[in-house]
Amino acid sequence: MIKRTFIVFSIVLIALTFISINAYAQKKLAQTGFQFLSVGADARAAALGDAFTTIEGNSGALFYNPAGIARTNKFVDLSANYTDWIADIKHYAFSMTLSPQNGKYGVFGLTVMAVDYGDIQGTMVWGNSQGYIDTEIFQPRAFAIGIGYGRSLTDKFSVGGQIKQVAQDLGKSVVPDEETKNNVASAIAFDFGTIYRTGFKSLTFGMSVRNFSDEVKFEKEGFQLPLTFKVGWSADMLDFFYDDHEEHSFVFSMDAAHPRSYPEYLAFGGEYTFIDMFALRVGYVSNQDEYGTTLGFGFNTFGLQIDYGYTPFGIFDSVHRFTFHFAK
Repeated sequence: MIKRTFIVFSIVLIALTFISINAYAQKKLAQTGFQFLSVGADARAAALGDAFTTIEGNSGALFYNPAGIARTNKFVDLSANYTDWIADIKHYAFSMTLSPQNGKYGVFGLTVMAVDYGDIQGTMVWGNSQGYIDTEIFQPRAFAIGIGYGRSLTDKFSVGGQIKQVAQDLGKSVVPDEETKNNVASAIAFDFGTIYRTGFKSLTFGMSVRNFSDEVKFEKEGFQLPLTFKVGWSADMLDFFYDDHEEHSFVFSMDAAHPRSYPEYLAFGGEYTFIDMFALRVGYVSNQDEYGTTLGFGFNTFGLQIDYGYTPFGIFDSVHRFTFHFAK
């Protein structure tokens, strides 16, 4: 009875999400803050074009769809991520899940994300020929800390959610004849999602909503977080051609995304894996100005998995991502 209630609730939640997003689409503002929340953290996911809504089994799923941790079959699962982002911005992310008694009570998760924007020279309005003078050098920062939970309600259906504290520190502003102000803003945000295994081969469907929050305000200006709704599917395509292919797999995934701040897009990813030890990945993201194709690979040995993701980024430097994953 409880499982059936949860399933009905999830279906209603998905329907309400569709209605609210379609309503909002009529007044899309193209202005959101805390954009670091939109940057993919996991190298494997990035190499697949972030088409990761239905990919399950490790703590990194918390950054994409919290329901993806529900079937994590290891007691502890750790992931450390580094992204060399555009404009010399550095992203760091960590995730962990605990699955006591093989997930009998669900899977508990923790995520930490931090962003280093580098050093920026501060200025202040002044009555000289330049119109300003230099002040101190400041270091803008951003972070997010989240606690997640996922659970399989049946052998086919799983749900998950995450609550997180997000904040951004843009340093001090100095205005003549006024007090120095610290430009810090924070908010509570929510992620939630579902995953459904159809039972037909490995075909899986899923949905996620990320960065659901109230409006955030710096001084007098308010803005929304980068709310993103995704639906997707994935399958091991070799299931449809071979009955026995234990040494090989080729997972294809596809996501349709509806972001709050820019046009909708499709993401595609393909991952070939040989004997669960070596993987080659490729992805494509539509409707983007500066990037589209993504590439990557991974190694898995003695419980340690190392993944690399590469994204050519147009007029900017290419983006490199590294993930170290351990489970036991």
